[in-house]
Amino acid sequence: MPALSFDGVLVIALVAVAVPVLLGLAPRLPIPGAVLEVLAGILIGPSVLGWVHLDAPVRVLSDLGLGMLLFLAGLEIDVDGLRGPLGRLASWAFAGSVVLGVACGYALSLVGVHAKPVFLAVVLVSTAAGLLLPLLKDAGLHRARFGQLVMAAAALAELIPVIMLSLLFSATSTTSEARFGSLLALLALLVVIGLALGRVRNTAALDRLLDRLEDHSAQLRVRAALTLSLAFAWLATRFGFASILGAFAAGLLVKTIDLTNRAPHPQFQVKLEGVGFGFLVPIFFVATGVQFDVRALVHHPAALAEIPLFLLALLVVRAVPALAYVRLIGKRAAASAGLMQATTLTFVIVATQIGTASGQISRSSGAALLAAGLLSATVFPSLAVKLLPAEAPAASTHPAESAAPARPLELVQ
Repeated sequence: MPALSFDGVLVIALVAVAVPVLLGLAPRLPIPGAVLEVLAGILIGPSVLGWVHLDAPVRVLSDLGLGMLLFLAGLEIDVDGLRGPLGRLASWAFAGSVVLGVACGYALSLVGVHAKPVFLAVVLVSTAAGLLLPLLKDAGLHRARFGQLVMAAAALAELIPVIMLSLLFSATSTTSEARFGSLLALLALLVVIGLALGRVRNTAALDRLLDRLEDHSAQLRVRAALTLSLAFAWLATRFGFASILGAFAAGLLVKTIDLTNRAPHPQFQVKLEGVGFGFLVPIFFVATGVQFDVRALVHHPAALAEIPLFLLALLVVRAVPALAYVRLIGKRAAASAGLMQATTLTFVIVATQIGTASGQISRSSGAALLAAGLLSATVFPSLAVKLLPAEAPAASTHPAESAAPARPLELVQ
């Protein structure tokens, strides 16, 4: 067995440390940490300096980082927020995005983009909720009607594209009926497991055990949550789907059954984010840059022209439906919400990897799509903040909580 080299992992780890240091020294730099990590990966990867290649240790840690990222994304979904009037409004707007996404997908294919229209539609309707939540918290709007509307729309634009990507493009079944049947069977099994875990979770004995072992070396809550994520990812692969579906579903389940019970342990999610954003997730983003095919863009000038087309398509598909919000929050706030909804990155990274592997998109068009995602995450949030009025666009729906100052967070997701 050949000896494994961890040289690449060390370089990536150094980059993961350098990025937040840079953001800390230049707090007004309007670039999310995830974008800087991908750009740094491009710099140290084979396309530029050639310091790091996608060897076995980097690939394994990157896959774990992807799973952790999707698990944390599922953990951020506010299921209750999708049931109210804001959720219904966001659902109507998302339905409009789906129609526009299909139209833009076919239009892009007609003008020469080497990608399947339905695949493009699934990618274009996505939103990076992980980038928006810290932004809204920094602005003190995550409890306001505006922030809750944006997060409800972003939740839909994460949940549905993950399911569609898994169903249509990552499933191993060859027929649509077999894929749909496998998905229903998987979801039914996950629901049964969730109900069983929810019943067990309500036992007083488990409460006492979790409380006793939470802050010791056992870290039982964290271990249980991460094991559930791994188990669901394994189940998804056994049913013929990408592991991301299982990891995302595990995050949703942990959020729903609440492993921290009715009085959440103050450090539970902080510890999970420490494991994810402190180690695994940055490796995934840097490794994404390492495998970014710059040559595919340079050697195919037409691919460079696709970048503004993809960026425009994101605006059309995700920002235009935000016009439905004008009556509720006003024109400027609706325009800001549209720009936030058009912000995407994580799902584009995942989708381009699956799409290039399955032949849904060419390598050059995949590189252009990823470049457009990087630009959207860099440009759209800063423009959205500038469009916001000086005061919150709507009163908080939780008056008692709105007085509490928002905890400042970096744009690292």
